[in-house]
Amino acid sequence: SFPRSIRIRRAPSRDAPPTMAHSMRDDPDAGGFNFDNVRRNDMLRGTGLHFKNAMKTGTTISGIVFKGGVVLGADTRSTNGETVADKNCEKIHYIAPNIYCCGAGTAADTEAVTGMIASNLELHRMATKRASRVVTALTQLKTHLFKYQGHVGAALVLGGCDANGPHLFTVYPHGSSDALPFATMGSGSLAAMAVFESDFKQDMTETEAKELVARSIRAGIFNDLGSGSNVDLCVITQSGVQYLRNHETPNERTYVRSKGYDFPPGTTQLNRRNFMTASSASLPLNETVIISEGSPEDAMVM
Repeated sequence: SFPRSIRIRRAPSRDAPPTMAHSMRDDPDAGGFNFDNVRRNDMLRGTGLHFKNAMKTGTTISGIVFKGGVVLGADTRSTNGETVADKNCEKIHYIAPNIYCCGAGTAADTEAVTGMIASNLELHRMATKRASRVVTALTQLKTHLFKYQGHVGAALVLGGCDANGPHLFTVYPHGSSDALPFATMGSGSLAAMAVFESDFKQDMTETEAKELVARSIRAGIFNDLGSGSNVDLCVITQSGVQYLRNHETPNERTYVRSKGYDFPPGTTQLNRRNFMTASSASLPLNETVIISEGSPEDAMVM
């Protein structure tokens, strides 16, 4: 039987300006894409609001599987926008005695994520009385990153050796991963990948793998502004780990003034509008603590 009443939904005119009445949230049965945020952002820009751009990060990290183990490599430049914040930072992080991880992206995120996984694997080893598997670290890393939908800026190259042999994985900030014989990540990854694709071969020796990874990091250092300074390597085999800190230093300073530098006061202009000095009234100096009886918390300050 036919329905007794038919409801007719009238679509809004195409010439009508977009309003909240036309929002798909008010009409969930309409389907399709939702561009409400695009209209909102255009409206906000019209009021003079400027949105911040995403922070640009810079790093070159790489890894390779050779006959009997894995070699990881990283540069040592840490940047804050266009400023070099640290010339000799560590980007190869400890995960387990047989697993290490190179991190690219936001420094705080890479350190926090790798530290958290290292702690979890330590507890897992204590509970199971077994060595950690590389795939266990991979699963925990990608599960954590996927949960935050890319807002944790950690791009990782994970490598290690376990009972199943050497393994190398890449983990992207959104939680996807790849298992590859050689891998690169970071802003200098294209330069490093060009070296790998040109000279990689199966069953390389440890010496050949170390030289190839070092060349890939040098390619990123000299062709990417976000990468620089020195080359760190980490060799992981069934017999142990060899962490080669500052394996190569291709950017040593060619000239250092013997007398140092002495700039007279007033060389740099000081903005005193937002400058506050600490006075003796705000900072208690030269305190003498006398403990007569009880605990130190009960001390008197004279």
